[in-house]
Amino acid sequence: MISVKNHINKTIVLAFALTMVFSCKNNFEDVKKIGISENAPIGVAENMNLKYTDSGRVTAVLRSPKMLDFSNRDFPFSEFPDTVELDLFDEDNKKSTITADYAIVYDKTGLIDMQGNVVLASHKNDTLYADQLYYDQNREWLFTNQPVTFRTGTDIINGKGFDSDVKFTKAQVLETDGLISVDE
Repeated sequence: MISVKNHINKTIVLAFALTMVFSCKNNFEDVKKIGISENAPIGVAENMNLKYTDSGRVTAVLRSPKMLDFSNRDFPFSEFPDTVELDLFDEDNKKSTITADYAIVYDKTGLIDMQGNVVLASHKNDTLYADQLYYDQNREWLFTNQPVTFRTGTDIINGKGFDSDVKFTKAQVLETDGLISVDE
């Protein structure tokens, strides 16, 4: 009788132990997230001066007084809430500068979304004014589908979009509202 009870007790203990072993899962990622809100940035940086390079050549320099790092998200990004200045360099090292009130850099796509009082001053002394402008770092391409004003030489062109490479050899205003020539 005692050996039957011992056998039953051993079986119960073994079943309980196996249940415990197989019910455990690797939740190290969950443990790392304890105390971190999904909506809060994982880091904050001040006085940013970020350089982007391609094959040893500086292609862009981004400056901002504040950066919020949301790399803890499923779709990671960096947010620049307090103005941003972006210098773009073409293959001939000619610099164009974009300023905006706000920007987001999406890590996975290489897209920079600049918003609010966007002003682009090209190396050709052309100037673009817009509420929003995107810069595709991978293609080195600027674009928007928002209303723009583009001043080139003595012409001012208003339209509903803009498309250009960083050299401004293929710059074009989309859906133009008209052309104004200014005598200087």
